[in-house]
Amino acid sequence: MNSEFDTFDRPHLAPAAQARPVPSTADYRALDAAHHLHPFSDMAALNRAGSRVIVKADGVYLWDSDGNRIIDGMAGLWCVNVGYGRKELAEAAYRQLSTLPYYNTFFKTTHPPVIELSALLAELAPEPFNHFFYCNSGSEGNDTALRIVYRYWATQGKPSKKYVISRWNGYHGSTIAGATLGGMAYMHEQMPSKVEHVVHIDQPYFFGEASADAAPDAFGLARARQLEAKILELGADNVAAFIGEPFQGAGGVIFPPATYWPEIERICRKYDVLLIADEVIGGFGRTGEWFAHQHFGFKPDLLTLAKGLTSGYVPMGAVALHERIARPIIENGEFNHGLTYSGHPVAAAVAVANLTLLRDEGIVERVKADTGPYLQACLRQAFEDHPIVGEVAGAGLVAGIQLAQAPRMRTRFPNGGEIASLCRDFCFNGNLIMRASGDRMLLSPPLVITRAQIDEIVEKAKQAIDATAKRIGP
Repeated sequence: MNSEFDTFDRPHLAPAAQARPVPSTADYRALDAAHHLHPFSDMAALNRAGSRVIVKADGVYLWDSDGNRIIDGMAGLWCVNVGYGRKELAEAAYRQLSTLPYYNTFFKTTHPPVIELSALLAELAPEPFNHFFYCNSGSEGNDTALRIVYRYWATQGKPSKKYVISRWNGYHGSTIAGATLGGMAYMHEQMPSKVEHVVHIDQPYFFGEASADAAPDAFGLARARQLEAKILELGADNVAAFIGEPFQGAGGVIFPPATYWPEIERICRKYDVLLIADEVIGGFGRTGEWFAHQHFGFKPDLLTLAKGLTSGYVPMGAVALHERIARPIIENGEFNHGLTYSGHPVAAAVAVANLTLLRDEGIVERVKADTGPYLQACLRQAFEDHPIVGEVAGAGLVAGIQLAQAPRMRTRFPNGGEIASLCRDFCFNGNLIMRASGDRMLLSPPLVITRAQIDEIVEKAKQAIDATAKRIGP
């Protein structure tokens, strides 16, 4: 069989397996269509078109089965912070697999990787965060945060505090609890059974939802004060927590006005409501700070973590607890929650290796001082006065590019999602991964990206958006 994979090494296969003919791209696509259900996909349409088969990665680049080199402007799914191919992480996994591939932490036991990871996280996180509960993903992290919130209020003799307030168009995962917390309407439509006591307020999306004569600061305050109104509607004695992403990731890389988070924090403190920062996307350097809430200058009670925790090399999530939340839970009996893979030793060992690289190589500091400002400046220069770009939002190495019918009037396309999907396809065909979310195009490259590679991303993004403008016409 003629193979399209012949240029790629396969050291993970045994000699006998390597001697067998390698399936072609067509073979793999047929098998994929026959047996694999993809996340968030129209499978009938995908199977007709055929999946792109990714076979190799290094640094900020991917290769497909046809030998095309693709620059990854999304770090996988916001997660490959140290880039692909870091042998330090592979070696950490191998060493741990060779010594203690698995054991749980249920039976009054622990193991060195999870101990070392917890100590390292306590060093890297803001000072009040000294305790960590582990899981497998950001979705599970947000489920766990709910359990922690309810347990905390029970220890305080306030079991009536049950409501958790979130935001429309926020994203907190795909489990039943995580998707209930999130405000993605299309997810709610396919999930008639939701977690009780979760309510939503509007998002701080200035470009898309502010009136024509609104000022950003006033809009930010007005959206934050919806939280206060909702607390008063429900009764402060019934409200347990507010959860939000410091910037909305899957919702379109929406950065709130500067007035928003200080007011949210003030309201939470006034009414004794816990503040949860979903740092699954923003954590571990994305904005140029170790945690995105530090970029916005507010102080949460709980952090949910995943993605950059291991740079996506193995699945892992966590919840960080402020000392004042952790202490009552520690001192008041059993916390009845846990997962088979909580604190998995291989995942913990990889996380330690990953965070050590981020720290010792000064990667986060470089994002803040060099590559982050460079990306932001390049994007704003490239799309200034572009006929279909309304704004570039972001900080560090994350950005959202708003497609708009009349950019200066903040008029959005009535079919903006279709236009963004068209733009995404132009990107993909031009060997750039840039994600579409509604009518916004998203970038979140590996934190190890160089200035030259940023230039490549911006050039390819400009070509794709220019092609989109040309296709839709005046």
